[in-house]
Amino acid sequence: MTYKKRLTILPLFDSLIVFTAIYISYLILHPYVEVLKTPTLLITSLTLLISHHVLAYGYKLYNKAWQYASVGELSSIVKAISFSIIITAIVQLVTFQEVYVRALVITWMLHLFFIGGSRFSWRMYGSHEVKLQKEMKKSLIIGAGSAGMMVARQLLNNRDNDLRPVAFIDDDPQKYKLDILGLPVVGSTQSIASAVKNLDIDHIVIAIPSASKKELNRIFEECSKTNAKTQILPKIEDIIIGKVSVNQFRDVKVEDLLGREPIELDIATISEYLEGKAVLVTGAGGSIGSEICRQICKFSPQQIVLVGHGENSIYHIEMELRNKYGKQINIVPIIGDIQDRDRMFEVMEEYKPQVVYHAAAHKHVPLMEYNPREAVKNNVMGTKNVAEAAETFGVDTFVLISSDKAVNPTNVMGSTKRIAEMVIQELDKTSKTKFVAVRFGNVLGSRGSVIPLFKKQIKAGGPVTVTDPEMTRYFMTIPEASRLVIQAGSLARGGEVFVLDMGEPVKIVDLAKNLIKLSGYSIEEIGIKYSGIRPGEKMFEELLNEKEIHQEPVFPKIFIGKAVLEQEEEIVFLLNELERLTSNEIKEYVINLANRRTNSKYLIPQTTV
Repeated sequence: MTYKKRLTILPLFDSLIVFTAIYISYLILHPYVEVLKTPTLLITSLTLLISHHVLAYGYKLYNKAWQYASVGELSSIVKAISFSIIITAIVQLVTFQEVYVRALVITWMLHLFFIGGSRFSWRMYGSHEVKLQKEMKKSLIIGAGSAGMMVARQLLNNRDNDLRPVAFIDDDPQKYKLDILGLPVVGSTQSIASAVKNLDIDHIVIAIPSASKKELNRIFEECSKTNAKTQILPKIEDIIIGKVSVNQFRDVKVEDLLGREPIELDIATISEYLEGKAVLVTGAGGSIGSEICRQICKFSPQQIVLVGHGENSIYHIEMELRNKYGKQINIVPIIGDIQDRDRMFEVMEEYKPQVVYHAAAHKHVPLMEYNPREAVKNNVMGTKNVAEAAETFGVDTFVLISSDKAVNPTNVMGSTKRIAEMVIQELDKTSKTKFVAVRFGNVLGSRGSVIPLFKKQIKAGGPVTVTDPEMTRYFMTIPEASRLVIQAGSLARGGEVFVLDMGEPVKIVDLAKNLIKLSGYSIEEIGIKYSGIRPGEKMFEELLNEKEIHQEPVFPKIFIGKAVLEQEEEIVFLLNELERLTSNEIKEYVINLANRRTNSKYLIPQTTV
């Protein structure tokens, strides 16, 4: 109904209700009197009619969307009708020197019944209109709090969706067996499977925004015991800003089930550290580097220099940032290899960044076992090139993105990452530039993570290959890792190795099982195959080793491991003799060096002595 039609039809309809209510009330009290001819009825009717319409406009009764009516709308109706009756009583007192109390009370009740009934019948019609063109899916809502009620109300009132809520699940025992918006609360989250079976549920919506990662994981585990499609309520902040609507549910992601809470940043400190500054990011086209760029741009730097070896990846992140921040930030795309020392010095000299984030690296563990020379050239020599260029041209802070695999490394990739830490720690001893490193675990969704491989295997029908049923890893999301790197830079004093408290490690096989379930399959359909540990892999990862100095957290969930540097000469030897050493010699050398085995005869391969 259009707004003009509403303003015509509703007042006319209310006028009929006013006259009908008055007539019936007088007829009840005076059944044998010709009430229509009495001056009392005429004056009372006109007074009540005028006062009702004035108050109806005042309380916006003709502007409300009655298909969404609730207690607030009912309260407005009661107020408008009550005040109109009071005004009519005053007019009666002035005109006839008495108030017809019984008549007005009956009129008030009839008036309230007809007006309220007409409006709420409108809501009932809108809420329960049969959808002829769609087959409705029975939906179970997990969470009977404010978010759950918001979801239920939206589904009941929205004619465009094909979901019909039939019940709630909630862990609050006081809500059990109660009806909320006409829907029963049928049990706790432990009874999800039985509720789905008994009610023939097709669809589950998790509507508990306050649920922790572990709680969400537990709930999803119960949902995965059923064949119902499981989705989750969008973020409340996205609903509030209008990015999505309440009924635009999204699929549950692996990130939702990670089992750890994201770190909260010190926005003020980071803003002071980055706002108006010139920032350079190496590896800017990679999954970690590009996300670091996105996060940095939120803090309004004056300029951001995107350094990368691959032109396509640099082009994509440049276009993304330019479209969003091009008017506020000077965005400079640079194609360059960190192994090219002259190019790194050239870039630093031309753009003179104040902050550098060094994300460029080879990160694939088994691949680097086959290519140790390239790992050293990129992860060690490349880091040395960028770090020394930063020192030469007066960079204030240099942040190296490291890895948990740098702790007690048994593989080439982890060893080269630890040696890269040693390089910047040595520079920090004498430099005005603050050199720091940030260690974190595996990153979900990055190019080198296991998730894309699992998804590909699931799409192909399985099986999913897991190295060992007991293998565990620390996990975090790309945005979390990037925010940590930025926060660490703002806390840098020089020489630190920042480490995130990443919570409990996750079994890779559990991650695989969750991903299979999230893809809509059962474990039996896809299958899991154990392939054995690959070259260079460890069963368990660490974030600090026993020789590193543990300190109190410098920020919630951020610790410092002050690793000791003792092998400066050996690092120089490695870089000078790199081309002369064989792959096996390089592999042995870097692992020994990274683990601080300081005996020179043991470190330096016998063929080179």
